[in-house]
Amino acid sequence: MAAEQAESVNMTGYIQHHLHHLQLSIGDGPFMKINLDTLFFTALTSLIFLFLFLRVSRKATVGVPGKLQCAIEMVVLFVDGLVKETFHGNSKIIAPLAITIFCLVFLMNFMDMIPVDFLPWLWGSGHALAGHDPAHAYLRVVPTADFNTTLGMALTVFLLIQYVGIKHKGVGGFFKEWFTAPFGKYAFPANLLLRVIEECVRPVSLSLRLFGNMYAGELIFILIAVMTLGAGLAHVSTYLLGFGQFIAGFAWTAFHILVITLQAFIFMTLTIVYLSMAAEHH
Repeated sequence: MAAEQAESVNMTGYIQHHLHHLQLSIGDGPFMKINLDTLFFTALTSLIFLFLFLRVSRKATVGVPGKLQCAIEMVVLFVDGLVKETFHGNSKIIAPLAITIFCLVFLMNFMDMIPVDFLPWLWGSGHALAGHDPAHAYLRVVPTADFNTTLGMALTVFLLIQYVGIKHKGVGGFFKEWFTAPFGKYAFPANLLLRVIEECVRPVSLSLRLFGNMYAGELIFILIAVMTLGAGLAHVSTYLLGFGQFIAGFAWTAFHILVITLQAFIFMTLTIVYLSMAAEHH
């Protein structure tokens, strides 16, 4: 009984450790902490995105393209075609914005493909070499599994929606629609209420959808890793659990590749749709 309780505590501690951020406190209170690991991996994936696209753009050839150039050209042409079909306004920032959102969100999501213990183990080893307790070496590597990241991106899209709407309709025309669409000027209380709800739902749905899927994916990888945690090598159940762990990890990895791609596509597509709706006159 004691051994089972100890194993349960060990598993709980393992899960909590992997779900804890590397944080910097800047004051008292729950909102006075900065998730340093989220900032670091967001900056890292952004630099990878810029490096790849700048490198390909500078070395692009008109002849037979390389594999990397071919892949990036396929992404650019696909997103550009989607923007032309969806966005009916006139703006030079929509296609670059859509490409940036898709590639950056995909790269941040793709960090979940790295083995769940690899980077935390490296960080913990460095922590121990520096003379610190590795038990307090926290590290989470998926920026989109942090609600702060997804909410920040969603709020940025929300501000862009207002900017595009004002640019295409003017200040008067933009705010006039708040009171006149969709039921006409005489139903302005209902129009205003629906518009406020609509504007609030957009960033909430964008951020929660991406965060929820990536957090769940990260948690499932952690639970798969827990299957053989603390099991002795001499016990036959260890090998059975190890085989089951391999099958579960392989199956979830294959499925999760579709999830991270789909979530990047959904975030990008909804952004284009919302911007298109803001640019259209009702």
